[in-house]
Amino acid sequence: MKNCFTGFILLLIVSSCGISKGLEDRPDVSKYDITLPERTKISDSTYSIGDNFLTKNKHGLWEMHVKGNPMELGLYQGALSQELFNQQEAVFLKKIDELVPSKGYQNILRKFLAWFNRKVYLHIDEQYKTEIYGISQYASPNYDYIAEEYPRVLYFHGAHDIGHALQDLALVGCSSFASWGENTKDGKLLIGRNFDFYAGDDFAKNKIIAFIEPEDGHKFMSVTWGGMIGVVSGMNDQGLTVTINAGKSQFPLVAKTPVSLVTREILQYASTIEEAIAIAKKREVFVSESIFVGSAKDKKAAVIEVSPKNFGVYEVPNSSNQLICSNHFQSAAYAEDKKNQNHILESHSQYRYKRMEELLEETEKVTPIKVVEILRNREGLEEDKIGYGNEKALNQMLAHHGIVFQPEDLLVWVSSSPYQMGEFVAYDLNEVFKDGNKKLSVASMALNIQKDPFLETEAYQNYERYRSFRDEIQKAISEETHLEQKLLSDFTALNPNFWEAHYLVGKYNLDKGYDTLALIAFQEAQTKEITTLPDREAVEKHIKKLKRSLGK
Repeated sequence: MKNCFTGFILLLIVSSCGISKGLEDRPDVSKYDITLPERTKISDSTYSIGDNFLTKNKHGLWEMHVKGNPMELGLYQGALSQELFNQQEAVFLKKIDELVPSKGYQNILRKFLAWFNRKVYLHIDEQYKTEIYGISQYASPNYDYIAEEYPRVLYFHGAHDIGHALQDLALVGCSSFASWGENTKDGKLLIGRNFDFYAGDDFAKNKIIAFIEPEDGHKFMSVTWGGMIGVVSGMNDQGLTVTINAGKSQFPLVAKTPVSLVTREILQYASTIEEAIAIAKKREVFVSESIFVGSAKDKKAAVIEVSPKNFGVYEVPNSSNQLICSNHFQSAAYAEDKKNQNHILESHSQYRYKRMEELLEETEKVTPIKVVEILRNREGLEEDKIGYGNEKALNQMLAHHGIVFQPEDLLVWVSSSPYQMGEFVAYDLNEVFKDGNKKLSVASMALNIQKDPFLETEAYQNYERYRSFRDEIQKAISEETHLEQKLLSDFTALNPNFWEAHYLVGKYNLDKGYDTLALIAFQEAQTKEITTLPDREAVEKHIKKLKRSLGK
């Protein structure tokens, strides 16, 4: 370990020249007016700069509408959402502090970030660097110890990709599907997706529905957060949609183009699946990702599968009228890919894929409401009760957002909190981007899809209590503090069908030396639908060791 650490430090020193180039690079903004715009505060939740605005609707979603050249887009987004941007940065860095509490290791992490991102500036289009530069004028100076504002905000655009590379931290597990033709009530294309990127509850509190009118290219909407210009879920005014689902990646050694900036470029410049493929092909990425593309012009969907060393496209005949995507690749280009094959075997991706197949088969004609019902489904295959929060469920009870697209009508529905179970708020891009539209809130409330009735149940309240108890138990395991057995039994009673509840009780008792109680808990966990193959093997290993030590 010491030799590895020494080698890493030497690598940083040897690479210092390359690092300095990355840190010092700035876009050429000489042709732009970089005067900071003056923001008008209309209320505590509404701000404007000319025709650009940010407002919070009654469902807690922030709506932001900006237009202009790359610098104006960046400055307006930064100025309008400054508080949200600063809060998001604080939340993100607080999470890093929790994961890396040592100041010494944080300093090493800072150097690693600079080294890892040393070439990212070479892979990002100048217009997006300019937009990020504009936003960075509103970044907090409190975090300059990590990097100056501009390179730091640039780094953050790769955080999503790093989260996908670190799947063992359970940051991701997205599910997407599309139906069209005979499978939908009116024959039109419908797309649904859950964005299950989890970086803590606070990270999802201030979702922004951004409506962007760039000087060049197509107008588009995107579900995002403060300081983020990339796209994880969005649709443009041509009826082209993009969402991203993680694939299995090995940890990259150098950052290239963040996937969310590839999808941003697709939304801004593509109107068909073929045009989207051409854009994705010319960009070098540094993680594996499925880009799910829906097209009003093509009246179908396709999956573009990208990775550092491979590229594939997965399409189905229009006669099948259905496309499903979870977190493994499906195209011929990845048929022999060992990492992908292992991911299918070991993860929960294939299980969720089959569950989407099952639910779509049961749905005679898909409608936007039916799409939402599928996204909210909490059961396992054949309606098995697998516990709330299980990543094998489509509704893992942690989603940043759920979203539904009806591209041919330019309609989109975005979930409000909690997770994807709050009311789905409707937006009609025909109205949003209509010339002369100066309405502060651009939602089409009459088309909203109601919140999940499950939110009114005792089971939901028990799940929220379960999450709170889980944090307490995990802390007790980490800090070796004492818990009463009554609390542990109350904990499992809140979510009895979830393997994790029994596993944590087993882990606590094992660490305390209560071997009989630990064995009982692990054996109970074994009877449940365990999320991944490595998790099941861990449970079985504990049971085998405890039986041996107890002479059973």
